[in-house]
Amino acid sequence: MPTHGGKREGSGRTPLPEDQKKIAKTIYITPTLNSDIEQYAYGKNFSEKCVDLLSSQIKRRKHSSYQNVKFIDLFAGLGGIRLGFETAFRKKGFNPICVFSSEIKDYAIKAYKNYYNEKTIAGDIRKIPAKDIADFDFLLAGFPCQPFSAAGLGLGFEDTRGTLFFEIERILKEKKPYGFLLENVEGLINHAEGHTLSIIMSHLKKLGYFVSYRLIDSQYFGLAQSRKRVYIVGSKDTHISLDNFQESTAVLGDILETGLPTVYSKFTEKLFANFTPDQVVGKSIKDKRGGSDNIHSWEIGLKGDTTKEQAQLLNRLLLERRKRKWAAEIGIDWMDGMPLTEQQIATFFPRDNLKELLDKLVSMGYLTLEYPRKKVDGRRVPDETKQKGYNIVTGKLSFEFTKILNPHALAPTLVAMDVSHIGVVDGNGIRRLSIREGQRLFGFPEDYDLSFLKEREAFDLLGNTVCVPVIEAISERLADVYKN
Repeated sequence: MPTHGGKREGSGRTPLPEDQKKIAKTIYITPTLNSDIEQYAYGKNFSEKCVDLLSSQIKRRKHSSYQNVKFIDLFAGLGGIRLGFETAFRKKGFNPICVFSSEIKDYAIKAYKNYYNEKTIAGDIRKIPAKDIADFDFLLAGFPCQPFSAAGLGLGFEDTRGTLFFEIERILKEKKPYGFLLENVEGLINHAEGHTLSIIMSHLKKLGYFVSYRLIDSQYFGLAQSRKRVYIVGSKDTHISLDNFQESTAVLGDILETGLPTVYSKFTEKLFANFTPDQVVGKSIKDKRGGSDNIHSWEIGLKGDTTKEQAQLLNRLLLERRKRKWAAEIGIDWMDGMPLTEQQIATFFPRDNLKELLDKLVSMGYLTLEYPRKKVDGRRVPDETKQKGYNIVTGKLSFEFTKILNPHALAPTLVAMDVSHIGVVDGNGIRRLSIREGQRLFGFPEDYDLSFLKEREAFDLLGNTVCVPVIEAISERLADVYKN
């Protein structure tokens, strides 16, 4: 839920004492110089909060005469936040001007410069003094998400990338813009039991901002992807609501191209020797869990054909290794998929030739013999004091395709590390998502060109970008507050 600060009355601004109202009224009659107002205010012993409020009102009054709004774009990536922000502010009658952009990934910089026709993009924001950045009204930043992401180690502020939030704080403190829009991964909400987000909110409020946050899913903004992200917004004089956006929906089939080249490989050959294209739609191809929605490597003989008995053993072990009772027996913290010894396996799959079956499956690559894992500083490491056991080989990216998307449903959250392993059925074959389809899943316009990048580079950028329509919807509310 959004976090709210002190209550406000009337128009949403803190009521002023009578002597302060007089000077506030002067602002709207005569655009007095900022320094004159501050000198008067300090002479009257106005609070720092009041001085900031009066100063921001002067700045907004000046902007209303020519409708320019300046912003900076940090950790810019493909510039998705900029794109949504500019679209929204233009729609509201402003002329958005980007006065500073920062990014360190070379192929992101190439794409950004190509689309926005920028000549200069600043590098590492940690090396740039705030005083060297031109004055601006809004700060935009999709600050690095890996420290808080389930796909990473989740170290948060213990990760050096996690401290990049404090670069945002540093610039806000020095430049004192009117507002900001920040984006991060869903994991930020509960990271360190909510303590990380609490720190971020507290630091932003101490800078004099009214701050709101919300976990928002892109699927309700006309995109064919479910992508939950945390959005944090702030302004100098009122809260921005992140509730009750107008909803629209789409499915994957709405954005798919057709008739593109499909993949022919050992993997697809074995897959279609056992399943038809229609049968694999919506399926996950992995050796992690059971269920009707999963196809396992031994079902298509990917590492060699298995006997009926070998397949039965693999299917049974796949489920048994997830049971909590084994963690207690082994003496480790439970995890989703633990190695079990021959003796433990014999309790649910008794066979005279069990050792032979297990070792054969190891040699084929369906099983691995490994130590159980214990938790050390939040990470799982092998516990060599325990007996080795047999476990399913579950490398997430070990298969050419790990998920075949359903055109009548939503795409899952696209992650940079595995987007190249997602497939779609096209005719009688399977192919990867095209770069254009990837862009459409995030709401990028058709004229945004990534064709000059390598496919791996394009999908790396897309897997870490933002959903443009969500940014646009939030930015419209920022524009409304800024205008009023």
